[in-house]
Amino acid sequence: MTLRFMTALFCGFLSLPVFAAEALPNAEDPAIEQRMNKLAEDLRCLVCQNESLAGSRADLAADLRREIREQMHAGKSDKEVVAYLTNRYGDFVLYKPPFKPVTFLLWLGPVLFLATGGIIWFFTLRRRRNLATPQISEAARQQAAKLLAEEEDKQ
Repeated sequence: MTLRFMTALFCGFLSLPVFAAEALPNAEDPAIEQRMNKLAEDLRCLVCQNESLAGSRADLAADLRREIREQMHAGKSDKEVVAYLTNRYGDFVLYKPPFKPVTFLLWLGPVLFLATGGIIWFFTLRRRRNLATPQISEAARQQAAKLLAEEEDKQ
């Protein structure tokens, strides 16, 4: 009796997703919401710093998303919205900062480190190659052969 009851209850729970309703859009204009989400993916949350603005649950991120929606409702383009945010918060809000004198080291740093490492590696290998092949004189070579021959005779 209880096994049948548990089986019926389990089957009933399995069928619950069938009655789920379609999710309602969380904005009155789905086009602006889609535009805001796409733009927010390329912006950094100022609180979390390792999350996008779209994925962050911080209060400041929610305020910034609301501000972006308001500017989009006002008819501003994505570039104008990004310009507003960078003027207000700096280039840090962008995941892909622009290539300008302030960010040269940020963009070129990995290449410089790689080139420096390659140059150090090249000169280290070159120096090792010169150290690895010592020049042995003919007299030293004959003496070594004589010692090896004496060792073989002892055995």
